[in-house]
Amino acid sequence: MFCKAFRVRASTAIKGSERKKLRSDVAAAFPSLSAERLVELIPNKDELNVIKIYTHKGEAGTVYTNSKNPILFEIEKVLYPTVYTLWVYPDLLPAFSTWPPVLQKLAGGADLMLPGVVVPSSGFPQVERGTLCAVTLLGNRAPVAVAAAAMSTTEMLAAGMKGKGFAVLHTYMDHLWEYGDKSCPPTLAPLVADPAEKENAENEEEVEGKKPGNRFSTDTPQHVNIGDLSLKEQNSCAVVMGREELNENRAAEPAEDGSTGAQQDAEDSRTPQEQMDALFNQCFFHALKCKVKKSDLPLLTSTFLRSHMFSCCPAGQQLDIKKSSYKKFSKFLQSMQQQKILQVKELTKGVESIVEVDWKHPDIKAFAVPEGFSSASAAQDSKSEDREQVYRAPEIIPLYGVSAKMVPLFQDSGHRKGSILSSSEVRNIIINYVKTNELVDETNKNFVKVNAILCDCLLDKSEQDEISHLKWDDLVSRCLERLQPLHQVTFCGQQPIVRKGNIEPIDISTAQRSSNKKVTIIKNLELYGLDPQCVANILQQKVQASTTITPVPGAKDRVQVQIQGNQVHHLAKMLLEEYQLPRKYIQGLEKAPKLGRKK
Repeated sequence: MFCKAFRVRASTAIKGSERKKLRSDVAAAFPSLSAERLVELIPNKDELNVIKIYTHKGEAGTVYTNSKNPILFEIEKVLYPTVYTLWVYPDLLPAFSTWPPVLQKLAGGADLMLPGVVVPSSGFPQVERGTLCAVTLLGNRAPVAVAAAAMSTTEMLAAGMKGKGFAVLHTYMDHLWEYGDKSCPPTLAPLVADPAEKENAENEEEVEGKKPGNRFSTDTPQHVNIGDLSLKEQNSCAVVMGREELNENRAAEPAEDGSTGAQQDAEDSRTPQEQMDALFNQCFFHALKCKVKKSDLPLLTSTFLRSHMFSCCPAGQQLDIKKSSYKKFSKFLQSMQQQKILQVKELTKGVESIVEVDWKHPDIKAFAVPEGFSSASAAQDSKSEDREQVYRAPEIIPLYGVSAKMVPLFQDSGHRKGSILSSSEVRNIIINYVKTNELVDETNKNFVKVNAILCDCLLDKSEQDEISHLKWDDLVSRCLERLQPLHQVTFCGQQPIVRKGNIEPIDISTAQRSSNKKVTIIKNLELYGLDPQCVANILQQKVQASTTITPVPGAKDRVQVQIQGNQVHHLAKMLLEEYQLPRKYIQGLEKAPKLGRKK
């Protein structure tokens, strides 16, 4: 549901009475929550906001945030918890485990198939079809996805653990998660250790190399150490892209297992510090090769670490700079700068940014993306393409609707009240009407005689006794002024949309805030197919200033972008040069600061 970007319609603060109603709705949806936990989740005083959204499929929804983190979302009057909430209350929903490699596919928009579900020796929790469930990774109780069961527990087992098990609604690393602070799942140990898992760990050497039997039989322990599986086996366990059966008859399987084990032994011989250094190097080159684009620069070093390097970290591992030999991320980047891979500068006091990357550097070109990330990278690339598609300005055509007063002038041409016409069609209809009724002045053909219908339709009462002739241009302009204004907007690849009135221009204004600070406010971006959140993010990167999205006062379902400082010059360059919007549709460009030397 949130594997692609959603559009924010409006954002407002939740008041006291609304908090009580939300709390009662949450209590009804999740009866296992105690009164104390309800107050923790929906506090009395903390900042709570309700955000109206449209999903990428056009579904209207609501997101509730606490301290800018989404805690709940509502689609078709059904409340769902987010992963941020489930990390605090991991037992809120019945949980099912899957293999770590499956997560990347779920985040890419896939549903969870039953072959990818780990069957514990204690059995599944009992659920019915449609029950809301949490999805966890093997060995960690922290949920990474929210899903609805596609069949009951009994049906899952009866089907031999084949088919679609869960319809995934929201995951860690999707766009709803990105709307929050982008924190990583905590590590929560299972409540009760599976004795079979312990036995498996003790007898690992004996088991290694043996061919496994039916992995989905409920009579035997089903915990398998993911580290003992080859990459091919990991992918086969993550059967979420249409394959629903595991290929259990591979002749090369024992040899692959042996090589994998040998490789792991070699890696384990390194010190923990050396392993962390190697992990940082791997994630660094992976992020530069697959995640960062030239258009992203300058890029805050903190953003590069949090949003790009963390997402390149293999499942089951975690980047921790304090466990490396560098101790500080700035020192790690300094070493990369000495190798002339990138350049870091302090654009603002105390804040470092990556300003240049040498993508032709041999180390970047030679880096091979780990095989386990191939599908993940594809999913991430598709998400990036959705968010960073080249913007094309819409085609905007002014139109006119025939009003009741103007019907007598247009009825001879077959038009009625409400008929929609372009300016050229209006002009042709007027010309034909004048010629048909022989209203062209015989002495001066630049003038048209005003008959009774033209008099009633185009002249004010004070003019009706004074004006007997009109110039052609005056005749047409008066006619256009008295028709109902409309406009047609056509976005690339979409059907034309006709709206009432004239299209409002993108409004740019500046305002004074506390401490004599200036801010730039941008409104009406949605009318031109521009996502305010995307514009805010791009501006934030370009000018290195904070941005916020707030509701437009007095306008329903409209938001405005607010950015620190007078940024009209940057906005003008973005809207006119990059987005190719006509200047007539932008208002407030004259508010740019005057360029000159500061005295």
